[in-house]
Amino acid sequence: MARNIVISGGGTGIGLATARTFAAGGDRVLLLGRRPEVLEKAGVDGALTYAADLSRPQEVRGVAEFVGESFGQVDVLVHGAGGNGQLEPQADLDDPLERVAHTWDINFRLNTLTAALLTEALKERLAAPGGRVLFISSIAAYRGSGSGAYGGAKAALHPYAHDLARELGPRGITVNVVAPGYVEDTGFFGAAIAPERRERLVRETANGRAGTPADIAETLHWLASPAAGHVTSQVVQVNGGAERGR
Repeated sequence: MARNIVISGGGTGIGLATARTFAAGGDRVLLLGRRPEVLEKAGVDGALTYAADLSRPQEVRGVAEFVGESFGQVDVLVHGAGGNGQLEPQADLDDPLERVAHTWDINFRLNTLTAALLTEALKERLAAPGGRVLFISSIAAYRGSGSGAYGGAKAALHPYAHDLARELGPRGITVNVVAPGYVEDTGFFGAAIAPERRERLVRETANGRAGTPADIAETLHWLASPAAGHVTSQVVQVNGGAERGR
């Protein structure tokens, strides 16, 4: 039976690979993202699209209304929106503390607030029992991210997911987090990653290769399946062994 799948950040990278995986299984998919032109080019068969900035409450209300009209019930909610705040337009700030505040604010809004607002807006529409909420975190939540802002924003998803799992568990809804390591073919590093950095990240893995969006998509797909019905409040690392599970 076809399910209703809502995927934020669904126009590129991991979100797009996830959308294609669910659509290939016959599910109905709604792609969310900030850029309508990117969503339109995604090319996921039969998918609906809706452009919104998920860090803005009023735009998230619009998403919730659209979901209600188009789907009614949400079987699987995947939070793929987020990214490296350093790739966002930078403010021209002379004060170093203002620059720090700007960096942390961007990363929090991109990676944490988007997920929290969308979840809260759709929480009552989740299928009960059987609903799934899936967050995408990062290896940076365990080992840092340079400035700390990106890793901190992703790490904030972990306790939120644990709290949600406790709250939604009595309704038969599971909540889990997938934390990828280095994944190629995404826009996370901008136009390209420096060859020496790529080599270092691959060398850290136990299996000697970079991750792919499909690696993450298949993990999310399994967590959304009936087979994972007793898996909840977990952080699943998918990084080729670059960081040990804990």
